Amino acid sequence: MARRKIVVAMMMHETNTFSPVPTAIESFGRMGAMSGPAAIAELIGTNTQVGGFIGVAQAAGAEFTLPMAASAHPSGPVQKAAYEEMCDAIVGEIRKGCDAAFLALHGAMVAEHVDDGEGELLRRVRAIAPDLPIAVGLDFHAQMTAAMIDNATVVTGYRTYPHIDMGHTAERAGRTLIRALDGEVAPRMVWGFRPMLTSTLSHTPSRQPMKDIMDRANAAEDSGQVLNASVFGGFPQADIPHLSCSAVIVCDQRTAEGEILLNRLLDMAWERREAFLYTGEALSAQVARAKTLDGGPIILADHGDNTASGGTQDVMSVVEEAMRQGLEDVAAGPIWDPGCVAQMIASGIGATVTLELGGKVDMPQLNLKGRPLRVTGTVKCITDGEFVVTGPMATGTRVRMGRTAVLDTGKMLIVVSEKRSEPFDLGVFTHCGIDPRRKKYVLIKSRQHFRAGFEPIAKHIVMCDGDGVTSSDLKLFDYKNRRQPLYPFEPDLQLGRNEA
Repeated sequence: MARRKIVVAMMMHETNTFSPVPTAIESFGRMGAMSGPAAIAELIGTNTQVGGFIGVAQAAGAEFTLPMAASAHPSGPVQKAAYEEMCDAIVGEIRKGCDAAFLALHGAMVAEHVDDGEGELLRRVRAIAPDLPIAVGLDFHAQMTAAMIDNATVVTGYRTYPHIDMGHTAERAGRTLIRALDGEVAPRMVWGFRPMLTSTLSHTPSRQPMKDIMDRANAAEDSGQVLNASVFGGFPQADIPHLSCSAVIVCDQRTAEGEILLNRLLDMAWERREAFLYTGEALSAQVARAKTLDGGPIILADHGDNTASGGTQDVMSVVEEAMRQGLEDVAAGPIWDPGCVAQMIASGIGATVTLELGGKVDMPQLNLKGRPLRVTGTVKCITDGEFVVTGPMATGTRVRMGRTAVLDTGKMLIVVSEKRSEPFDLGVFTHCGIDPRRKKYVLIKSRQHFRAGFEPIAKHIVMCDGDGVTSSDLKLFDYKNRRQPLYPFEPDLQLGRNEA
């Protein structure tokens, strides 16, 4: 009997439609856009969706190909040419013939010409392979659409945020599909949504109000009540018609029990809709509170400008406030500023330099102008910006920050990099000789992913409402294409009969 052939592919991007950062095909160079043996070598055995899918294919004794492995940091809409190049590679490989497809997607990709990037890819695949079994893994921040469900066989989503179960999510989807290929199960999916936004600072499944919603979904899947159950918090920094909180249940033939579970999960979320919103305070008050805390490290999380939600990573408001209030023994960064990196490298280690740091990018969607911060210090270290992740998120992958330099101002060590990189692993500091465990303050640009690597070492965590296109203040964003009505924009929204 011939071995099964499985096409494994990754096309991942979380699109912040308010971000000024362009998303060309070159943006997908962090782990791709790669293909073939190079992509397999990079991702096999890693805690990523592709790593998980490869493991399932190998365990099933299947042959597999990897025609596209593309993942980019969140940023603005994907350029049309980039989207078409990635789709063509995946669809082209499937057109050659295969027994199944394992697709590592995100669920929140918006291209210049398509507002449902994943649904359109799946539609194209289904058009050339009407009966092909397709397993899809999605991010917890997916914006679910009918096109995704109608054109896939199995869909699963991350159960965690920070996303420490990327590999496991792919394994859940892949194993269900293998069971279907073996005739053990007949997957049928039901899905739904509630017209509500949830803040990324308030919807992590490790804490309420999301915790017991996700726990109930997990228990249903782990007990075998359903084949798979996934809840999606959505991604609010996207001006698209399918913004919502949603869920997907994969049932074995009969869907009645899955539909009951689906509505219980979504009703729980709707009843708690107010608790899913974030309420902030003045940045000056947050930094002042950090100064009163004992011990360390004290994590200052600048969630208004984080790369993993589409931030420019060069807004200096939190760094400036920390300096203004006289914080000492601080490790900060990474700050994205290729020009300042070049200036420090040209000056050399030990040189004293004055930099116009950060603030190079305007954010017209929020009417924010880039504003550099003048800083003077000594060039402490210069590196290639590469390290292997040892923490629980994306374990085993290689981070490439580009050339990186450290500026020592006396009170603050500032890591500056050529490329944007979310600080979810201690390696952003340790690879350039800084031990964040020994610092009083660690100032990083992150919303929740920092918790994977930094929460275990933190004595205290202070969320900082810095400026930027990943702000949690929804009033700053001008939504023109959103679903209407949508909570909290229509605060008195009542569900219709079908939704309730």
